[in-house]
Amino acid sequence: MSEKEERPPSNMATVSSSSRTTYIASVVAVYWFVSISMVYLNKALMSSKEVSIDAPLFVTWFQCVVTTAICVACGKVGERSRRLPNQGSDSGKPNFYTQFPKAEYRMGTARRVLPLSIVFVGMITFNNLCLKWVEVSFYNVARSLTIVFNVFFTAVVLGGSSSFRTLLCLVVVICGFLIGSGGEVNFSPKGTAAGIASSLFVSLNSILTKKILPVVDDNHWKLTFYNNVNASLLFLPLILIIERETILSAVGNQLSSPLFWGAMSIAGFFGFSIGIVTVLQIKATSPLSHNISGTAKAAVQSLMAFYIWKNDPTFLGICGIFTTLGGSLLYTFVKMRENKIAGAK
Repeated sequence: MSEKEERPPSNMATVSSSSRTTYIASVVAVYWFVSISMVYLNKALMSSKEVSIDAPLFVTWFQCVVTTAICVACGKVGERSRRLPNQGSDSGKPNFYTQFPKAEYRMGTARRVLPLSIVFVGMITFNNLCLKWVEVSFYNVARSLTIVFNVFFTAVVLGGSSSFRTLLCLVVVICGFLIGSGGEVNFSPKGTAAGIASSLFVSLNSILTKKILPVVDDNHWKLTFYNNVNASLLFLPLILIIERETILSAVGNQLSSPLFWGAMSIAGFFGFSIGIVTVLQIKATSPLSHNISGTAKAAVQSLMAFYIWKNDPTFLGICGIFTTLGGSLLYTFVKMRENKIAGAK
């Protein structure tokens, strides 16, 4: 009798474990799909004359507008959900939308977020310019110096120091960047420069985000809303000065095409969705597993580009991809280990 009583919990544990594994696999798969699709779609929008126009600032501006609109919509749904009994869920647990705050734009808060928004504009602008000018297979290599800038700015701004193992990881990444650049058949100096600038702004964005988050009650969705509203306003004078003629010449062509606006809207949706799936993956796994997943995704994304975008593979180019990704992965393990040791003291 006791044996029969012991079996159900074992079966329940197996089912629970299986469901958990399925959920994690689903979240990781969605993260990969959204992230890779966003890169490929942005590449088409930045470089394909059939799909888009030669106005990267306008394309980026529209994506910020779409993200702002989604933040407003999610905020309204979230506000209604929080008013429902049991926070909108029969089980008593908050539903998905309760995480989104009401989208309110306050000038005082917006001014305090503005320095981060300026860096945010630089980050997404140079990121898209890099995609426009380099091959997709080289994109991850061109933007691989982010951790180098992270360590540099941490030392300069926060006065921190780095271990020998950390510096060794940076050397691996830099070597991979140089190897990949040397092996790139269609090497673009301006695209590579845009990738380096993007890495720099990504690093600055990470540092400033930690500083600015308390201004918006440590809510990253509020920060997303303010950043994209500010960015939408900051882009307008740049677009009028740099891209006005290009946009006007496309009024009767791409700007009247449903394909163009459909691709633009989907890219904007993916731009918002990547924030959601990133948070979901971190919660479902761990920060370390998220970085490992991101590294593996970048490798698959680069290798797929050789087939989808007909990029020319070279031995040095492939070595550069895996060296930069390997150095980044090693850096993740080293930092996690150092943080664990520091936390134990």
